[in-house]
Amino acid sequence: MNHFIGKLYPSTKFVIVLLVIILSMFTSSPTFQLGLFTGVLILNLLSKFFLNFLKTFFKSIFVLVLFIFVIQVFIINNPDSQQIWGFISFSQMGLTTSIDMSSRIIAVSSVIIWFFQVTSVKDIIHALELAKVSKKVTFVIASTIQLIPQMFKLSQTITDAQKSRGIETEGNLLVRVKAFMPMLGPLVLSSIQQIEERVLSLESRGFSSTIRKTSVYTIKKSKLDYLISLGCLVIFILYIIWRNRI
Repeated sequence: MNHFIGKLYPSTKFVIVLLVIILSMFTSSPTFQLGLFTGVLILNLLSKFFLNFLKTFFKSIFVLVLFIFVIQVFIINNPDSQQIWGFISFSQMGLTTSIDMSSRIIAVSSVIIWFFQVTSVKDIIHALELAKVSKKVTFVIASTIQLIPQMFKLSQTITDAQKSRGIETEGNLLVRVKAFMPMLGPLVLSSIQQIEERVLSLESRGFSSTIRKTSVYTIKKSKLDYLISLGCLVIFILYIIWRNRI
């Protein structure tokens, strides 16, 4: 991470994430949620991850938001629902609910996506170790973060192997389902094998040893980290004061 945001201490970036989540959870205004989302977009621009952020956002969060909108507005029956055709109806109450839910999901999920784009797993693990968090807890957190990318890479490898054997893996939905089912077996078995290899690797590196370990890789908090953390605290205090006056 060559940009200054990427060089921030992981806990500093986590404080920003925590602030956005708290502000989003305790404010129901869609306009406020849009403001938070705009702030996250600015963070992505400064982090030089804007295009990657949009790609991830439209592949995951946008689909979820669109699904919530369709279900709330056209499928779920509300007191003000007006039938359009068959089981499809329109509800102004559902529209209001979907906007409130969707705006909150967008604000929270966008800042979480930003955090994992600008923070490497190595930095997170090292920060936890410096904070004297249990090695077992650190390992569980690191494994959870890396689980989805590892499973995705493994599935891509298995898919490529199936293609090389002449198995059709691309086409309509039925073809994809037929190709996916035979892939489950090798995917599960390979995952179990990787777990065993990882355990042996950890033990060979003295994972269970109680001796204090040293590391060549180091990260330190800068003055900017303390300023940003202080700024987040000030914003949170001002927000509490503003909420109490409403």
